[in-house]
Amino acid sequence: MKKNNFIFLLVALIFTVFSCKKESTEISDLQKIRNNNNLKSYPVTKMDSAQAIEFITKQKIQELLDLSTLYTSGNRDTEIDSVIYAQMKSYFAESDSNKLVPLLKQLDSFKVKTAKVGNLNVKKQITTKDTLDFAKFEVEYFDSNDKLIGKFEKNAQYMLKLSPVKFKKEFKFYFVDFDSPPKDSTAVGVTK
Repeated sequence: MKKNNFIFLLVALIFTVFSCKKESTEISDLQKIRNNNNLKSYPVTKMDSAQAIEFITKQKIQELLDLSTLYTSGNRDTEIDSVIYAQMKSYFAESDSNKLVPLLKQLDSFKVKTAKVGNLNVKKQITTKDTLDFAKFEVEYFDSNDKLIGKFEKNAQYMLKLSPVKFKKEFKFYFVDFDSPPKDSTAVGVTK
């Protein structure tokens, strides 16, 4: 009888140990981007200004894509969706929702779950009155099964707006344009 109780207790203990389910420590998409905003998140390490601009540009593009994929995967009619949409608009210099429409349409049409930015190239273009900052980059789109949908080449125009803080020179990052089709360079009224 003692032996049967011992075996029963041993078997029960083994089942208990194996039935324990290990908790997943993966952070949800919402948790990852909950604190994404256009205020600060820069590295502590020292870099020259060109490296810092490239790093920040890549980071801001990735954050905007993360917010966009999260927004397109939702219902778009909840309170959190409106908060996410407002966050996405805060990445632009002008609060124009038309800047987001082409990106959201593309993400919808491909049913994109996640996006990853790679091969970023930052360049300046000097015009007669201004210096314009552009970023050319590749983005990989993945579906809900983490299968690659495709790799696309994109362009973005951005600006660094001076935002002085006491005794420091700080800049805020804003997109001027994000992957919009190129504008026609023909002047109005000039046709031949």
